[in-house]
Amino acid sequence: MNAVKSIDLAIDLKSLTKVYPNGVQALDQLTMRVRRGEIYGLLGPNGAGKSTLIKCLTGLVHPTGCRGTVLGYPVGDPEVNSLLGYLPENASWPEHLTAGQVLDFAGRLHGLIKRERNVRVEELLKLSGLEAWRHDRPQHFSKGMRQRLGVAYALMGNPDLVFLDEPTDGVDPVGRKEMRDLIRQLKKDGKTVFVNSHLLGELELICDRMAILMRGRVVREGSLEELTLESCRYEIAVAGNLLSDPGLMDLVQRLGGTVTLTPDGVESHIELPTRRPQLVQPVVDALRHEGWLLLSVAPARQSLEDLFMEAIRTGGQFKTKETDD
Repeated sequence: MNAVKSIDLAIDLKSLTKVYPNGVQALDQLTMRVRRGEIYGLLGPNGAGKSTLIKCLTGLVHPTGCRGTVLGYPVGDPEVNSLLGYLPENASWPEHLTAGQVLDFAGRLHGLIKRERNVRVEELLKLSGLEAWRHDRPQHFSKGMRQRLGVAYALMGNPDLVFLDEPTDGVDPVGRKEMRDLIRQLKKDGKTVFVNSHLLGELELICDRMAILMRGRVVREGSLEELTLESCRYEIAVAGNLLSDPGLMDLVQRLGGTVTLTPDGVESHIELPTRRPQLVQPVVDALRHEGWLLLSVAPARQSLEDLFMEAIRTGGQFKTKETDD
């Protein structure tokens, strides 16, 4: 992990534990570092401790033991609350309130005077794309619109760090795109955004860095590139059956690669475990020299979904291998 000064960290957890009165241990000596100004994703299977972690960080649940800070304050310190925004899963408001009134209510909770509330409500309605629905009641909104209103509600106090718990759960593709755009805008505005979601494709699209949580511990943390570095490879598709060419087979095997044939026998697929194109060139040159028809040459890596499923299969015990750097 790269050295990062504590002043550059929005969240710096060195050891966070939560054991509930019934004996269930939700978090186990958890460590985590979230940099200021980044979009940070949290993923893990049901029961991994994701919701408990967010509740501990927002002061809704008291940890059993903790060494760490949120925005420089000790975890659980009420002084940090005014600097935090939180969208819980399935947020709801009194049915008689309109969207504008919901945000005005949030402003009252933050102690804003009427003039300040009016200005802030206008800003947040514009940011969330709900200006035309200010006089409508959220109970009639789509799930995506309610979630955007929830983000606006969480932003009323102009927080530095925003927690979003499943912001796109149950939202249609259009709503997910709107939520992604809104989250990216928060980053542009200098906010740190902490997103908990089971929709791996959404995290893959927006997060600068992310963590995989298993049984109350972070088992992997980093950017998508860092998390999938060991799976980097080049894939070459060739017309014909390469298994019939001993010379090329020997070259691929010496480079640590593999060759597979499609079920119909009309294509061969080569995989070379490297992210350096210069190590692929000898194979490409040999294929051309022998007259094989190249169909494609492309870099590839493990998807976030594949990485997550590996974590599930292995219980967080990832395989490691040497890189060619």
